Amino acid sequence: MIDDFFDPLPEPPPEPPQRVEPPWSGPPSGTLPGVVPLELVLARTDVAVVCITRVGAYPTGFEFDILTFSDSDAEEDLDPYMFGPRGRARRPTGPDTRLRLGVQFSDGAKAINVGAGPAIAPHGEEPQGPVLRWQGGGGGGGRWRQSHWMWPLPPGGPLAFVCEWPAASIPVTRHEIDAQLVIDAAERAQQIFPDRPRRGGGYTRLGHT
Repeated sequence: MIDDFFDPLPEPPPEPPQRVEPPWSGPPSGTLPGVVPLELVLARTDVAVVCITRVGAYPTGFEFDILTFSDSDAEEDLDPYMFGPRGRARRPTGPDTRLRLGVQFSDGAKAINVGAGPAIAPHGEEPQGPVLRWQGGGGGGGRWRQSHWMWPLPPGGPLAFVCEWPAASIPVTRHEIDAQLVIDAAERAQQIFPDRPRRGGGYTRLGHT
């Protein structure tokens, strides 16, 4: 009979279990951060400028925004993305042209965006050392803004931001702020809603340590 022409549809797969992301994966979803406004110029040349414009602090860590400006004639030769080219029509060739970024605590612990590659750890297994994660961003026309997550909160003392961008003639450049600014801002964070569970498997891609 014609009613038997098509096989029955298969049963849909079960929904993956919901889970709350571990604190090193990103900021808590239901929390309003305490904010430290910054106008920090990390490095500047005739080709490009690298700035930090904001720190949002949470009880578990802090996020910060990197703003880069580049000369319009040099933009095609630069790669402002922290973790390599993402969807660019023209990718730079030759040596690594990425903007390199690192954060260092007063105890010497640091996390950077370049190296052997991101680690992968099972959920619930706390990584060794601080974690730096690219949170996304975008831009164009010589102006790019990107957000990053740093886990955990720093200890007291100097908190260093370090960058290097050889393609923009920027050598290794270091600037420090008082980590207490971030610690105090974290105390001002307000939990609005509980963390929202996310669907997915049991692994998290971590930043470089």
